[in-house]
Order: sequence, then C-alpha cells, then structure tokens
Amino acid sequence: MDTVHIDGSFGEGGGQVLRTSLSLAALLRRPVEITNIRAGRPKPGLAAQHVTCVRAAAAVCGATVSGDEIGSRQLSFEPGKPASGSYRFDVADVRPSAGSTGLVLQTVLPPLLFTGGDSRVTIRGGTNVPWSPCYEYLADVFLPAIQRAGAQVTLQRTRGGWYPAGGGEIIATVQPPPQPLQPFDLADPGKLASLRVTSTVSDRLPEHIVKRQTTAALRDLPHEVSRLAKRVVSRPTGGPGTCLAIAATYGSGHAGATALGERGKPAEKVGAEAAGNFTAFLESGAAVDAHLGDQLLLYAALADGTSVILSEAATEHLRTNAAIIQRFLDVEIGLEGNAPVRITVRGPSLSV
Repeated sequence: MDTVHIDGSFGEGGGQVLRTSLSLAALLRRPVEITNIRAGRPKPGLAAQHVTCVRAAAAVCGATVSGDEIGSRQLSFEPGKPASGSYRFDVADVRPSAGSTGLVLQTVLPPLLFTGGDSRVTIRGGTNVPWSPCYEYLADVFLPAIQRAGAQVTLQRTRGGWYPAGGGEIIATVQPPPQPLQPFDLADPGKLASLRVTSTVSDRLPEHIVKRQTTAALRDLPHEVSRLAKRVVSRPTGGPGTCLAIAATYGSGHAGATALGERGKPAEKVGAEAAGNFTAFLESGAAVDAHLGDQLLLYAALADGTSVILSEAATEHLRTNAAIIQRFLDVEIGLEGNAPVRITVRGPSLSV
C-alpha cells in the first residue's frame, strides 16, 4: 500500500498531526512518513508523551518504526494488523514526565475499536495536566459523546498525576461496537439534561480546597444552569494537584470545561476559570464545545452515514485535523462558519 507522506509543520503544526496520523495509519494499515514533526513548537520534535504515543500505536498493530526517540523530527511507521489485548504504556519508560495519559489513549482508541476483540489499556503519566484533556473531561464528556455513536469504552483513574511529576494511571476497557459506528446528530444542543461539577483535589492537599473550587464555579455560572448541578468530590492519591471540571449533557449535545490548580493559584480562581470557559460555550449556542468538536471529527469520519455537529469554534486544531483525516480517508468534511462552526462529515462506513 502506498505510503502517506505528512508534513508535520502543516496547520497547527503540533502533536495533533502526529496523533491523528498514527491512529489512522494503525487502523487502516497504511504506512506513513512524517517530517518536520512539531516544527511550530518552541522545542520541536518528539517529546516523551509523543514517543509514548508512537510506541503505543506501534504496539497495538505490530508496526515497524524508525525515529521514535526524544527530539526526532522525522518518523517512519509501517503498521501491521491491529490486535486486541491487554496493553500497558508508561510515559516514564521514555523519560520521567507528566506526559498526558489521555492523549496516548486517544491515539490508540480508534484502531482498538475495530480489532474485533476486547482490550484493556493501562496508561501511566499525567492525568490532569495542561494542554491536554483531563481525566474528568475524558470520562464525563468525551466518552459519553462517542458512546452515542456506538463506541463501547469505559475509563477509570486509579491514581492522579499532575505536572510536573506525573505518576498517575488510567485504565480503559474497549469493546468493539456490535455494528458500524453511527453518525452524530449534534446540530442543536436541545435541553440541558444534566450538569456535573467535579472538584478533584489530591489526597495530599487540605479538604477545604474541594468546597472552595466548587463554590466559586457555581457562583459564576448562570443561575438557570448552576441550579441543576450535581456536585461531585474526587480525592485521588498522587499529586499534589487540583482540578475543577464541568460536564454537561444535553438532549443532543455534550460539553465541558476544566481548570487546573497550581502553586500560588487560589482555589476560587480555579473554579471561576472553569465557569468562565463553560459560560463562553453557553453563549455560543453550540451543541459541543470546541475541544470536543475536534475530538469527534475522526469518529464522524469512521461512521456509517452523514454527521452534523455544531461546535463552539473552528479552531486551528479542527482545521488541521480535518485535513489530515482527508489524507487517509475518502471523506467529505465541510466547515461552515467560525463561532460556532457547523461541521458536516460525509463518507462511507469504515470496513477494515
């Protein structure tokens, strides 16, 4: 099969290009060569998290790889057939860091969904770190959204991992869908069905932080929204670290917002930051937040039928992701508008 050549400096020019290329190469058994990896970043090339993504994708499909090392700007990836099984990946095997467990999971999830067997994936690293989806977002926003399409995935966090130490752990179970993935009908959010406000504070930190984060978030949300909130407390081992996460489910939509604590940042500011991000989503009138719109794009391209998704904004991440997907799949992707953006994805059901 012809090799797909990807310029890693294209568009957003970051890790999204790498992860989408790896997911589709492994799933479709298409060799891929990526050059200029993360050329637009202050430290170009592969970091520990990205090397872990490469090696994880290689493990699930028996790929032959060259260039999977820290700082590499070029990668050759020749996949075999994806296989279900029990997998364990640790960012610290590459280099001790708080590399995102969630981004590693999102790299291997698409091929594992189509292996025909059940899988269990344990990933160690950062569970709540900047510039990546926090555990709470994955569990309460991303997974419920792809479950609408028929994906059967569950997720648990056995230990929290924050920047800079990492050391957290998540475990995902993946079952193949009983039928082709169904298209998304997320053109209008519909009525708000539930709102979950989760205050996560590692067990090394004082209990009072939990309430302070939650109170600040609820205070800053619109009353008609905050009155529906279910308050959830999470006290994982690990850390120190904190997170405030808001997750909403609508009749035809999903959205979330998160904020992370850090040294010198008051708990009230963490809660207010998450509430501000979620309020911005509400004001957009969209059915999914901007991050979720980006993350659902690949699953829409693999679904049987036409998906319509009204997302909060047409980010550079989204546009880059669309272009990379179209390098691998014969699929039409339309982006109408900017904030919000109407995403239309038309393509044949995936058969692998």
